Amino acid sequence: MDIDPTQPWGLAIDYAGRATLTESGHTIHVNVSDTSLSSVIGPDSISGTYSPVNVTAQFTETGEGGAVLRGTGRITIMPVGTDPVAPDPTAVQRAVAAALTDFAANAAACVALCAQWQPNDGTGDGTTPDPDPDPETTA
Repeated sequence: MDIDPTQPWGLAIDYAGRATLTESGHTIHVNVSDTSLSSVIGPDSISGTYSPVNVTAQFTETGEGGAVLRGTGRITIMPVGTDPVAPDPTAVQRAVAAALTDFAANAAACVALCAQWQPNDGTGDGTTPDPDPDPETTA
């Protein structure tokens, strides 16, 4: 992902901290938000510190039969001392990289799961798992 040096967070975000970008052929939704429960951005009345900021990136891809794979990534930026969190232009880039990695891991897990099931080749109903050829390797 290319970082836009003219933007504090590395890409243009809307008033609610949202952005959409395309990376590796995926449309990725990004959200930048503080973790407070307050609508007022200010220091916590007890600790005197500002809330951390979460940068999340998420996307889904849909296939045949309603199959859906998701990739998500989250980066948390902690405030330093009593100062608010300063924008980090690399945070979105790191969250997007984490989402792409998560998607690849989910895709590999789906392939491994599907490989455990016998195809419906006329000898079965396609819902029976393959017997484990070597039970000692999976124990």
